[in-house]
Amino acid sequence: MVQSSVRRKGARPRDRQTGEPGWDDSLYDDNGEPVQDGRGSGRGGGSAQGGGDGDGPPDEAKGHSRHGGGRRRGGKGDGGGGRPRRRRRVLRWSATVLAVLILGTAGAGYLYYQHLNDNIKKDDLYLGDDKDRAAKPKANAAGQTPLNILLIGSDARDSAANQKLGGAKDTYGGTPRADVQMLLHLSADRSNMSVVSMPRDTLLEIPKCTDPKTSHTYAAITYPTMTNNSLGRGGPGCTVATWEKFTDIHIDHFMMVDFAGVVSMADAIGGVPVCVDANIYSHTSTGHGSGLKLKDGTTSIKGKQALQWLRTRYGFEDGSDIGRTKAQHQYMNSMVRQLRENATLSNPNKLRKLAETATNALTVDDGLGTVSKLYDLSKELKKVPTSRITMTTMPWVYSSDGNRVLPKPNDAAKVFRLLREDIALDGKDKKKSPAQKAVAPAHADDKIAVQVQNGTRTSALAPVGGRANAMAQLLVGKGFTGAAADSSTVLSEDKTVIRYPSADLKGDAQRVAKSLGVPLSSVEKSASVSGVTLIVGGDWRSGTTYKAAEDDDTTPASAKLDKGSDTGACMHVDPDYTWS
Repeated sequence: MVQSSVRRKGARPRDRQTGEPGWDDSLYDDNGEPVQDGRGSGRGGGSAQGGGDGDGPPDEAKGHSRHGGGRRRGGKGDGGGGRPRRRRRVLRWSATVLAVLILGTAGAGYLYYQHLNDNIKKDDLYLGDDKDRAAKPKANAAGQTPLNILLIGSDARDSAANQKLGGAKDTYGGTPRADVQMLLHLSADRSNMSVVSMPRDTLLEIPKCTDPKTSHTYAAITYPTMTNNSLGRGGPGCTVATWEKFTDIHIDHFMMVDFAGVVSMADAIGGVPVCVDANIYSHTSTGHGSGLKLKDGTTSIKGKQALQWLRTRYGFEDGSDIGRTKAQHQYMNSMVRQLRENATLSNPNKLRKLAETATNALTVDDGLGTVSKLYDLSKELKKVPTSRITMTTMPWVYSSDGNRVLPKPNDAAKVFRLLREDIALDGKDKKKSPAQKAVAPAHADDKIAVQVQNGTRTSALAPVGGRANAMAQLLVGKGFTGAAADSSTVLSEDKTVIRYPSADLKGDAQRVAKSLGVPLSSVEKSASVSGVTLIVGGDWRSGTTYKAAEDDDTTPASAKLDKGSDTGACMHVDPDYTWS
């Protein structure tokens, strides 16, 4: 990724102030114009998406209706010293919610206010077609189910505070984008947590979404476009729908925060320690960069500086969005440790401030729309030890033009399969993948259309000629008379895979797999195909009998893991962005 920068040795650069050129590190090209994806899908006009009305009924909080009146607590002399009857009205709160808000986890504390429920903004969870929803995971032998939460950082310029922090003056009220997207997977037995980030410039198809406020339906985008555009197509529920379409993982909840929320949260927490291996100043000669300026070593950051850290691309690693994501992981892991270990968080006044800030900063789905529900979630998250929290970035490759990224074939699918099957990314699970059974209904074999492609090319071997035609004939002989070879395309797939585009074809794809002896773990939903598609991989270069390799549940090496317990993490600074 080409970048322009000026190394300023011998002179310490001044601090760049919010609103000056160089503050906004959003999706702009070197001329400061909004980046388009080639099909007109850059930042557009239109109204910003709101975060819901926040009007939850006052009796949603536990204990409220029993005591009646709903009178606001927290007045003079109310600091926990009231009568026992009043004490029953006090809601417990966990700093876990605060950590998850900035995409982390776990801690504990107490607070008093029923009115916090009214602070929380709410929005719809899912805006796609219900028939396309991913199936809910089945319970394990103990009756436990995993929990999947999509964590979203919005770049909305929909308020004076967000506009000031966002910096791009001509985009006030423009369509917001989901510039941070992370899927938090909490295991069914609550022994571990895996968090997978998706780079904001990942190219995916975006499904049809309907805005619940306006009833406007956004048609599906059937060509690869930047996934962060999904937020502006009705709200966070469209981002959820996009993730479900791509990963086939059922998402239970979302939590979203904007610029102002990040700043206010960092101030309330009192700072988060982060580390760089050299002095850094994120600023280019063309006026881009987050403006972050730190000395080498560890610094406790908060407020505007915390937002700069989370948005810095120019100056970290290779200057790509991948380096930015790694910095976000370091911030989140450090925040988790800060919240769990910092004894000052037991101070009631500090906790009250944290709670007020968090509930004002959050937009969530209705399933998390009260303090009591957030507290229940925090108790589940707190069960995971820091040593079993693992964060990674979705395996990726650059797009053909080198300006965007795509999910890495096989590796990205494997990471999401591990989450679907509730297998920890840290490799510490002793369990094996459960035996899979075809559960989706299928058409009769002669009614199933199957496209067969040759994927036998490898890095060392040329593709096997005629392989797609041979396998199509094998299927026809097995009764799949609608099978046909696609001889126009030769691919490279390490393993044979059967892909299908939508839930209604899942059973057909599984039926094809079963007839060939291909394991169901090799059947995957994909937006890259238009129907059931068999891609004969490098593991089946000859013969008509498939010999399946033993399922490998290890995390791909391309998914570099960041450990929640790693206190020595330090971001590498590009030498072109140092100062002395």
